[in-house]
Amino acid sequence: MMTNARNTVIYIGVTTHLTQRVHQHKTKKYKRSFTARYNCDKLVYFERFSSIVDAIAREKQLKAGNRKAKEALINKVNPNWDDLSETI
Repeated sequence: MMTNARNTVIYIGVTTHLTQRVHQHKTKKYKRSFTARYNCDKLVYFERFSSIVDAIAREKQLKAGNRKAKEALINKVNPNWDDLSETI
């Protein structure tokens, strides 16, 4: 999950290479993407999966949830909403 500086937007995505994808979001490689438009450049939550099929299923599950549930998940492991990109 990525967010902006004020934590007002939550973006959920799936990737096979997290560090590379976070770098793309931070540098706004894709200028017209959702994350570029809403300045989502802070990694606040992530999960690892051994199967891309499982990862996509989890992404869909998270996207179907409401914001309160997403915030609770982030707060459980990252209560300060720190940028976790340096720890991966």
